[in-house]
Amino acid sequence: MNAPRKEPASLSFRERLSSGQPLIGTWVKTPSTIVCEVLSATRLDVLALDAEHAPFGRLELDGCLAVTRLAGMPSLVRIPSTNAADILNALDCGATGVIAPHVTSAEEARALVKACHFGPGGRGYAGSTRAAELGRKKMPAHLEASRQQTTVVAQIEDVPAVDAIDEIAAVDGVDCLFVGRIDLTVALGAESPASPAVIEAVERVCAAGRAAGRRVGMFVSDLEEVDRWMAAGATLFLLSSDHSFLSEGADRLAARFRTP
Repeated sequence: MNAPRKEPASLSFRERLSSGQPLIGTWVKTPSTIVCEVLSATRLDVLALDAEHAPFGRLELDGCLAVTRLAGMPSLVRIPSTNAADILNALDCGATGVIAPHVTSAEEARALVKACHFGPGGRGYAGSTRAAELGRKKMPAHLEASRQQTTVVAQIEDVPAVDAIDEIAAVDGVDCLFVGRIDLTVALGAESPASPAVIEAVERVCAAGRAAGRRVGMFVSDLEEVDRWMAAGATLFLLSSDHSFLSEGADRLAARFRTP
């Protein structure tokens, strides 16, 4: 692994997110250590490994997170479900935090937070994990680092979630509400992510985040929308993906080659 080590950030990713500074990351859809190595050497703030919709197995996820940690690149894992085992695996492998899909109630949000942290009925402890530096980090240090740095992101992508957004946003320990706009479009029966009903739902999430002091994140396909949503309170943007970089770059190359 040849990814250069980055200078340590003065603030952790969770602290930077909490501060409200604009952050940009991208989705990683390819379970490849090489892809993660390349992207970890960029000026992005975070990588989001999509274990919900891409074919990440446990071993692939572990390898990719080893690379991001080596390079000093923060990493979020969109887990396949809010099952405690999926949360445990991502965090034990060394993820900075998790993006939990389809959080629809305050009760689910509280369960998510509990599963992300050590404590009674919460995340199970093992000192041999990558997160514990394969046994080199002592228990007190590991517990404190997890408490301070583990980032909990609840994805809002269902009608019941929008209906309960004020209650979800009020849950202590939820660091960010992430808008799943495409799923919201489908759930609302809308024609496109630009439909008025979808825009209204996204605005409700942003308003709830502002009122509760929670950060809001989202994906937008059109970069022209970023300024609008930043003005509404969004600060975390996970834009494009490794797949998009490959296909768009290849199309640009072919177009330039064939241009007279």
